[in-house]
Amino acid sequence: MTDVRTEPQTPFIDLYGPDGRSEWLDVDWREHQRWVHVDGAPVNVIDLGEGDPIVFIHGLGGAWVNWLENLPHFARDHRVIAMDLPGFGHSPMPKEKISISGYGRIVDALLDELGIERAVVVGNSMGGFIGAEVALQFSTRVERLVLVSAAGLSIEHQRNEPVLRALERLDNLLIFTGGWAASRSQALSCRPRMRRQIMKLVAHRAEQLPPALIAEQVKGSGKPGFVPALDALSDYPIRDRLGDIECPVLVVWGEEDRLVPVSDAHEFGRLIPNSRVVVWPDTGHVAMLERPAAFNALVEEFIAE
Repeated sequence: MTDVRTEPQTPFIDLYGPDGRSEWLDVDWREHQRWVHVDGAPVNVIDLGEGDPIVFIHGLGGAWVNWLENLPHFARDHRVIAMDLPGFGHSPMPKEKISISGYGRIVDALLDELGIERAVVVGNSMGGFIGAEVALQFSTRVERLVLVSAAGLSIEHQRNEPVLRALERLDNLLIFTGGWAASRSQALSCRPRMRRQIMKLVAHRAEQLPPALIAEQVKGSGKPGFVPALDALSDYPIRDRLGDIECPVLVVWGEEDRLVPVSDAHEFGRLIPNSRVVVWPDTGHVAMLERPAAFNALVEEFIAE
């Protein structure tokens, strides 16, 4: 049965952003970075901790650093894997045209290369769409699924061919602009007003997030996979297959999400049989960064059920 609720009782829900100094600042991430070849192409992977595995999949325009506030927490008791999807972060473009089904196969093949048979999968935005695809294509691979403001439903009605073609022509400019911002990420993120402008579409109160965290998010912008992945997002219906997901599913959303409407949270809950929907007030598109302590506690509880 689907359980749809707002969770004021969740521990730490009153906190916006990290509580005190973030653990990730004291991690030497170079020790945990590795290149894994999948279908003949390198994929940038972060791999740390030991125990039952959790796989984190970022969204459109993102990178593995979208999970900075979560990876050290779960690495205490789990092996945590976060990747740069091909075309994003440091991973080069895939050899084949970007597609949601293709990304699903890449995640499956990556887990094979890492010797992981079964894992909890956590995905944000496009990463949630991909996580759901993995759960459908490779059902024995996914033990539990967490969808954080997942794409895949309302976007199927938002395809705009002229806009996509225009974005393709502007792709080089987008990459250049992203590179410019990344090179100045530290300076830009030090100003609360600039943090709000940079992250206003994804974080509800970005000016309250730490400058160092925002700087790392900016560094992942302006990558060549953005437009092809946006095209793929709006050209792959998943609605009618969601009822076939067999594993338990946790749907986490922010009421103030400006990118994917909160109505999609309830629709995922209606369409997926064994699901639970949690909606947080005063939260945007990236609940794992905006409410990290509450998010980590909620996912921890879901995994332990």
